[in-house]
Amino acid sequence: MRNHKKLLQFLRPDPAVAAAKSSDDEDDGDVCSSLPSPMSGGSAGTSAAASPSPYMPSPWVNLPGLGAGSAMAGTGETGLLGSLVKTDGHVYSLAAAGDLLYTGTDSKNVRVWKDQREFAGFKCGSGLVKAILVAGDGRIYTGHQDGKVRVWRASADEPAVHKRVGSLPRLGELIRSSVRPSHYVQTGRRKQSSLWLRHFDAVSCLSLDAEAGVIYSGSWDRTFKVWRMSDSRCLESVRAHDDAVNTIAAAGFDALAFTGSADGTAKVWRREAGKHGATRHVMERVLRKADSAVTAIAVAAEARVVYVASSDGAVTHWQWRRGAARESAPRNGGALRGHRMAVLSLAVAGRVVVSGSADRTICVWRRDEGADHSRLAVLTGHTGPVKCVAMDEEESVDADGHRRWVVYSGSLDGSVKVWRVSDAPDAVATMGRTPAHAWKGSPSPLGAWNTPRRPPELI
Repeated sequence: MRNHKKLLQFLRPDPAVAAAKSSDDEDDGDVCSSLPSPMSGGSAGTSAAASPSPYMPSPWVNLPGLGAGSAMAGTGETGLLGSLVKTDGHVYSLAAAGDLLYTGTDSKNVRVWKDQREFAGFKCGSGLVKAILVAGDGRIYTGHQDGKVRVWRASADEPAVHKRVGSLPRLGELIRSSVRPSHYVQTGRRKQSSLWLRHFDAVSCLSLDAEAGVIYSGSWDRTFKVWRMSDSRCLESVRAHDDAVNTIAAAGFDALAFTGSADGTAKVWRREAGKHGATRHVMERVLRKADSAVTAIAVAAEARVVYVASSDGAVTHWQWRRGAARESAPRNGGALRGHRMAVLSLAVAGRVVVSGSADRTICVWRRDEGADHSRLAVLTGHTGPVKCVAMDEEESVDADGHRRWVVYSGSLDGSVKVWRVSDAPDAVATMGRTPAHAWKGSPSPLGAWNTPRRPPELI
């Protein structure tokens, strides 16, 4: 690694590459072990191979009502199980994987929670963690404000110890590309240029296509990039929109991917085989075009239904028919309208759809036959916009055979709430409220998202 610095000085490449190298050096060796939780009072050992970590214990604390002691724990009702409240910082991203929950805030730490208790964490080179993705092989991908995607893995011997095992793009690939003028593209910022294989603005979203073995990253630089998981190689960079890419989702069927942007469009892309093992994404259609920004996309792969959330408070959905010709258009099923302000986050599991909004509420929907949807519940309790949601299925079902889900919601009020929802037709929401710090954020960028001046154009 140190020899790379000398080579960089000799070649004098793009300053962004040098910045990436500096960031890599800061991250190298950052290993985070399980630290005393505010609730445990104990200490955990650190691997002998792990260097001391600057990771700081979380000021989050558990409130009454979590775990087996919760009044909701033994029931099948939809409602609040408990809260994790942080004294400062906004929650921008979270991901659930088995019994672990990963949370990212505007601090430099990613927290790992197990059984609603702080389990571990790791420190990142960039303060704001905008996206978290957990792959099936145990690797954790985090998207950052500095335009990088960092890759982490837990130790096989000590699961509480996490170490950075790479980044996207890889440093060696950056160095090789930096000496080739043809690998630079214009950024549109004061005639500046940047390497095509790295994002030059914040990474806003990540998505995994496990069957294809690729990861998608979307950015405020208006592009999405395709990365091969086996060797972390950047296969493709696509200039997708006229404004920031806010969300990207791999469909899980027909080699499709979906992107949504602040320019008000949602687009459908089809993945094709390119040269030398690369990919080639072709835009198949513009799914939606409106004045209101597209903020989140979620896919129910089994049902072939795609949900698109927007800043006008609607969640519009389309269904792809099985066996239909490639040129045939998906069926527009209409819009779910349960929020008074922008919808910021979506999650889908089974027949249940969850939407989080700037109006501080979470709507729970059930997909019925055809394109019909029923609103099961409105979950309240957050005192700030709900920026991210995730779902995980409970192992048990209720007496009537209905499936139950655990929903995690992260908010700009600095808290993460844990809910249970059921797809039972008679599920009733418990509108319980738990203590949380008042929303005192500075003027939010949400204020710039106004009600559209014309109805959305659905194509």
